[in-house]
Amino acid sequence: MAEGNTLVSVDYEIFGKVQGVFFRKYTQAEGKKLGLVGWVQNTDRGTVQGQLQGPVSKVRFMQEWLETRGSPKSHIDRANFNNEKVIANLDYSDFQIVK
Repeated sequence: MAEGNTLVSVDYEIFGKVQGVFFRKYTQAEGKKLGLVGWVQNTDRGTVQGQLQGPVSKVRFMQEWLETRGSPKSHIDRANFNNEKVIANLDYSDFQIVK
C-alpha cells in the first residue's frame, strides 16, 4: 500500500490479557514515542481498541508492537487491524487514553 511519509489511519482491536495490565498506558507511551496520534480504550468485551494515525512506516512499527509486545504483563492472543486508509491530515493532535 502506501509507503514513506504518506499519512495513514488504521483502527485496531487487541485480544488477550490486555486489561488491568497497563496496556493502554504503554500503548499511549509507545505511540507518543513514535510521534503517532490517536486513541486507545478498554472495551466491555475485555479487549483494547483504538485508532492510530501517522506516517505509514511508524504505523507499521506500532502495529507490530501491538501484535507482539504490548505491556510487560499483557498476553496478546491476536490483533485485528481494519479500516486502513490514506489521509491528508491527522485528525488528532495527541495520543489519548479514552475512559
